[in-house]
Amino acid sequence: MSPLKHVAIIMDGNGRWAKKRGVGTIEGHKKGGETAERIALTAKKMGIKYLTLYTFSAENWRRSPLWIAEFIRELSYYLEHQTDIFMQEHIRARFIGDHSRFPQKLQRLMRELEEKTAYFDDVHVTFAVGYGARQEIAQSMRALAKRVGSEEIKISDINEQLISETLYTHDLPDPDVLIRTSGEMRISNYLLWQAAYAELYFTETLWPDFSPEEFTKIIETCCQRQRCYGQDRQDAANAA
Repeated sequence: MSPLKHVAIIMDGNGRWAKKRGVGTIEGHKKGGETAERIALTAKKMGIKYLTLYTFSAENWRRSPLWIAEFIRELSYYLEHQTDIFMQEHIRARFIGDHSRFPQKLQRLMRELEEKTAYFDDVHVTFAVGYGARQEIAQSMRALAKRVGSEEIKISDINEQLISETLYTHDLPDPDVLIRTSGEMRISNYLLWQAAYAELYFTETLWPDFSPEEFTKIIETCCQRQRCYGQDRQDAANAA
C-alpha cells in the first residue's frame, strides 16, 4: 500500500492524442475519461485515498464555443449514463471550481453524483471543473474580508490554516504528488496553494495513453523522494 494520501493530476494531451489519430477532439476526451476511470481504480488498489483531476480549467472558457459545447455535452452524457463505476467501487465523487457558467443540467448532474456517493469513503475522486487556483485564492480573500468586516474575525487571525479552510479543498489533505501528462512542464493555475510542497512529475505520455503501470511507477518513484519541508535533509530524515 502506498504511503501517499493524495495525488493530483493535470490530464493533458487529449486533443493532441485525437489529432495524431485523425479523429475529433471529443474522441480524445472520451478516451481520456476511460483513462481517468482506470487510474481511479488503480489509486484505490494502491491505498491512495484522494485523487484530484484537472478536468476543465477557468481558462478553458477562452476556447472556441464549439469546443466548449462539445465538452459540456460529453461530460453531461457521462454523468447521466456512465457513472455506475462510482457506485460499484464505492468511489466518492466531488466537483470543485466555479460552476456558475455551466448549464443548469450539468450543475444538477454534478450535485446528484456527489449526493449519491457522499457516504463512500474508499477513495475520493475530485474533479476540478471550472477551476482556477488564482480565482480560488481570490474568493478565499473575499470570504475572509467579509468575516473581518462583520467582526467575526480580526485581521491578525488570518493565517495559513484559516486560508486553507476557505478554499474549495478545505476538507482534503494537500496533494503529495502532482503529475502532468503530455510533456508540458508547468502547473497551469492548478492547486497553487495546496501544491506548495507536492512532488512534481512530468511525463511525455498523452493522457489517453497514460496507463496504470506508468501511474504505479511514478508513485513508487515519488515515494522514494525525501520531502524536507524547509528542514536540513538529515533532520528531515531523522524526523521521518
